[in-house]
Amino acid sequence: MNLQVLHSIYHCDYHESVKHSLHLVAAIVGCELVGVLGGVFTASAIPVWYMNLNKPVFSPPNWVFGPVWTLLYLLMGIAVYLVWIQKSTQKTKISLTFFIAQLIFNFLWSVLFFAMQSPLFALVDIIILWLLIVGTIIKFYPLSKIAAYLLVPYLVWVSFATILNASIVVLNP
Repeated sequence: MNLQVLHSIYHCDYHESVKHSLHLVAAIVGCELVGVLGGVFTASAIPVWYMNLNKPVFSPPNWVFGPVWTLLYLLMGIAVYLVWIQKSTQKTKISLTFFIAQLIFNFLWSVLFFAMQSPLFALVDIIILWLLIVGTIIKFYPLSKIAAYLLVPYLVWVSFATILNASIVVLNP
């Protein structure tokens, strides 16, 4: 190999590495931003409205939600990155569409539950969200098993949140 070929390989790998790093950061920041935006609706309702709701005995303390969601958004960001960097195919585009759809329903839940103070509408939303997460995992699996597995904690947490949401609907007629 001559020096020009080596320089070309190094230069290409460097730029590819930078591009992948930027995609990873964008994916994580994008997901975390959804959490921050949802938190805008959540923060003001917790000390007033949410605090006065009847909640089931298994309801975690309020401080648990922030760290759990921060970790879940991080895992979601890594998962979507692993699919995003795949060769662009119809399967990849459909998978990313599922991911974006579930992210929208994730955000809408905070608006419905906290801003609109409607646990019932939020329950409908979170059931759709749960289905979209399952669909996203199924779509991600053939493209990146790791990406699919990274969404399992999210599915588990949303399953728990669905039960919690349903319990709040029942306990606050």
